[in-house]
Amino acid sequence: MSTHEASADNALKLWNTATRQREVFTPLDPGNVRVYFCGPTVYDRVHLGNLRSMLCADMLGRVLRAFYPHVTFVRNITDIDDKIINRARENNEPIEALTARATKAFHEDLVALNIIPPDVEPHATDHIAEMLALIDRLIHNGHAYEAAGHVLFSVSAFEGYGALSGRTPEQLLAGARVEVASYKRAPGDFVLWKPSRPDEPGWESPFGRGRPGWHIECSAMAGKYLGRSFDIHGGGNDLMFPHHENERAQSLCGDGGDFARYWVHAGMLRVNGEKMSKSLGNFHTIHEALERAPGEALRLLYLGTHYQATLDFTWEKLAEARKTMDRFYRALDHAGAAGGADVPSDVMAALADDLNTPLALARLHGLADKAMGGDREAGAGLLAAGKLMGLFSMTPQQWFKGDLEQGADKGAERIEALVAERTAAKKARDWQRADAIRDALAAEGVLLEDGPQGTTWRKG
Repeated sequence: MSTHEASADNALKLWNTATRQREVFTPLDPGNVRVYFCGPTVYDRVHLGNLRSMLCADMLGRVLRAFYPHVTFVRNITDIDDKIINRARENNEPIEALTARATKAFHEDLVALNIIPPDVEPHATDHIAEMLALIDRLIHNGHAYEAAGHVLFSVSAFEGYGALSGRTPEQLLAGARVEVASYKRAPGDFVLWKPSRPDEPGWESPFGRGRPGWHIECSAMAGKYLGRSFDIHGGGNDLMFPHHENERAQSLCGDGGDFARYWVHAGMLRVNGEKMSKSLGNFHTIHEALERAPGEALRLLYLGTHYQATLDFTWEKLAEARKTMDRFYRALDHAGAAGGADVPSDVMAALADDLNTPLALARLHGLADKAMGGDREAGAGLLAAGKLMGLFSMTPQQWFKGDLEQGADKGAERIEALVAERTAAKKARDWQRADAIRDALAAEGVLLEDGPQGTTWRKG
């Protein structure tokens, strides 16, 4: 579907967190839609929860580009943070080595998921000057103050604080973890700049050698690349407070303008119905999932749940998503699908309605039904719709060839590795992990048999 056709046939609607309603999206400049999404803090492999925000941003960018001729999409890299400092210290390695390795791994994961790179990917450490300039403006207009080597934002000096999350400052403070510090004028005041010890990274500033707080980083980078007012800011809904609330406050007070006019927040992820955590043994990275299934299967699993809703991830669902991709590719093959077709209007309408990917996928299934019977038009529509959603990056032959290769050698190696992991889990009395591996393999048709000589497996 061309840009002109998409604009004429459908109005793009988005749920705006700031207004708590679904609105027709009206950009400041239809010739250049400007979007900022919060990126990762690079100290380790990115986990499956973070992927929700990344895929939400990718789908938003893809749909916006179907409606408008140009989109400037900015996603930052946070490469200075206490978590990074602590992890580098634990690893006994330079911070630069840690962040470079983690950033490279992040990029590799997103390539495997066919996530379009941002137009600009600023690193926080390259924008200290912009952060200091914004802090200086906040001090001079009475919204920030210096105390004990720190610079803090004064929440009480901004009447609009709490508007994004819809709570009063008192309600926000009651539900937040705040650092109790004697130098703060009020408990909810947050750090813009803090001192660094000699063994910590730091930059010279009018306030002493130190480093930025987390929130000021995104404000400075968004302002530099998108201006004082831009269209959309997004991220996971866990960032709404305090990160996005604080970003909004300091940007409005320091730069004026509207900052972001629409706010888009992705929902949370649970694993087997529980919150993902290392203590529960259900904490998984994108890389772990990609070792078990192709990126398109993982992508499809996520698109099956609306970006605002909570997604429940299981290995069984990932295996099912892989089978669904098999069906889609089989349908493309039966229909002899070729490129060049428009995205079917009902698929575009679903995506234009607040990125309703579950409804769009239901319509892909309808196209696949027809394509399985050799309907070339349906096959072409299926191909075009899937490509818009980041699927079908290869031909059916390439997909099934890769599946066969993995099933022969790589698949056997993977199964053996999982069997060994299950054996180790049983020895450690980690029954939850052992059962999860058994169930995941069973969903793939692999049956385990425990015997005196150990565990063997066979295809069911």
